[in-house]
Amino acid sequence: MSMFCYQCQETAMNKGCTVKGVCGKDEEVAKLQDLLIYAVKGISDLVVKGKVETSSIPEANHEVLRSLFMTITNANFDAEAIKKQISKMISLREDLKAKAGASGLHDAAVFEADTMDAMLEKAASVGVLATENEDVRSLREMIIYGLKGMAAYAEHALNLGKEDLSVNAFIYEALAATLDDSLGADDLVALTLKTGEYGVKAMALLDSANTSKYGNPEITKVNIGVRKNPAILISGHDLTDLEQLLEQTKGTGVDVYTHGEMLPAHYYPAFKKYDNFAGNYGGSWWKQVGEFETFHGPILFTTNCIVPPKSEEVRKRIFTTGSSGFPGCAHIVPDQAGKKDFSAVIDMAKKLPAPEEIETGTIVGGFAHNQVLALADKVVEAVKSGAVKKFFVMAGCDGRMKSREYYTEFAEKLPKDTIILTAGCAKYRYNKLDLGDIGGIPRVLDAGQCNDSYSLAVIALKLKEVFGLDDVNKLPIAYNIAWYEQKAVIVLLALLYLGVKNIHLGPTLPGFLSPNVAKVLVEKFGIAGVGSADDDIAIFMA
Repeated sequence: MSMFCYQCQETAMNKGCTVKGVCGKDEEVAKLQDLLIYAVKGISDLVVKGKVETSSIPEANHEVLRSLFMTITNANFDAEAIKKQISKMISLREDLKAKAGASGLHDAAVFEADTMDAMLEKAASVGVLATENEDVRSLREMIIYGLKGMAAYAEHALNLGKEDLSVNAFIYEALAATLDDSLGADDLVALTLKTGEYGVKAMALLDSANTSKYGNPEITKVNIGVRKNPAILISGHDLTDLEQLLEQTKGTGVDVYTHGEMLPAHYYPAFKKYDNFAGNYGGSWWKQVGEFETFHGPILFTTNCIVPPKSEEVRKRIFTTGSSGFPGCAHIVPDQAGKKDFSAVIDMAKKLPAPEEIETGTIVGGFAHNQVLALADKVVEAVKSGAVKKFFVMAGCDGRMKSREYYTEFAEKLPKDTIILTAGCAKYRYNKLDLGDIGGIPRVLDAGQCNDSYSLAVIALKLKEVFGLDDVNKLPIAYNIAWYEQKAVIVLLALLYLGVKNIHLGPTLPGFLSPNVAKVLVEKFGIAGVGSADDDIAIFMA
């Protein structure tokens, strides 16, 4: 096979992409991503064996986060950018090696590859299938995918000046452990739960970073129509990029619209002062191929969620920044102070037509933990009175598969005395439905991005306290989570660490779960797949 990747939900036949990624990445990019992960494992091996303090290696800490983030599904398709990052990591590794004095290093910490051909040759022997034992491979990859999601959260927090070096130290520990052939399945299961523990820390760090800078999200109606001004569409997840773009577009006559996972930016008080912050355009990430055609203006990708454009005209309007990248698209890098110059994006917008209207109206969100806890008395009374029978956590990712229509049907068929708690782009399957409210409480409470899934955990733990329960699983909360990429993996591991059981995960269970590992998750944690909407609702409501 020319490549092997099974990290996302849409992997071919739920077994693995072996010729080209369903996401659109080719063999070269897939192999380079494998080698970049291998190089990062090598640095981790060196840090652990050399007992290097994370406080002494800030550049390595930051570049490890960036490297992991670059390999998340739909983040970076640019082979040259990934090659450059591999070279940077090897250089950092060698500088660190000279200082650390570690011995007995793994091949990942000593290999050399300075040309594209050498990198591709090396990559062929160090990918996912290099681990022969299927169960060990499954657990190692689940940990690595969790670390990728964790790195995304940590990088967003770092962009806002927040850092927890214990998270960085754990990333080194866990990556080094995936090179250790003495660790068996039981050791790796324990490390998987520890990954969830540090996932909670990373999510809490990002929550603190976002709210301390931009305020606590508040209930907000977001416009989904358009105005008549030229405009820029910003996609991905990074709020610092949005802030800089809004600052640079003030008074220019150019509007800014959010796309996909940037929708929840509208909920933060700090962004409401910008008159040109016009609304949200379109739906979930996978619909962008058509929606970018009708938007007309430039598109700025701040993180993952890129779908390879079919049209050269659209490709010329795409800009990338941060860990994202696509060949042929302009990439914007920050200066030494972290500032980015978006003037090329703004200049392009001024020369292009205003976006076409594809829908009208508003959608409501802003139900992060601070806002929901402010309504706690109302929520508790609704539960005690029987007005609310159950909460359904329907967080996670959206995707292209027709089977994801299940989540729309599930939301539509839920009893009217239930409330949906959501975060992530999974919400686009039902956040525009008219599901009504219960005593003034909307039946869909959107906490924000997948990055904001921490809010749902905080809400659950607070409700456990309010109701005086000793187990979060005794709450009237059911979990029916959709997943697609690696940030959803760390959310799942975080929930398992917090003791949440009986999570339904779909539309398919991960292809990277071996039968034995899947059996452990089913028997120990009650993980289940999804069936029909009617049957699953009956199970949940029983």
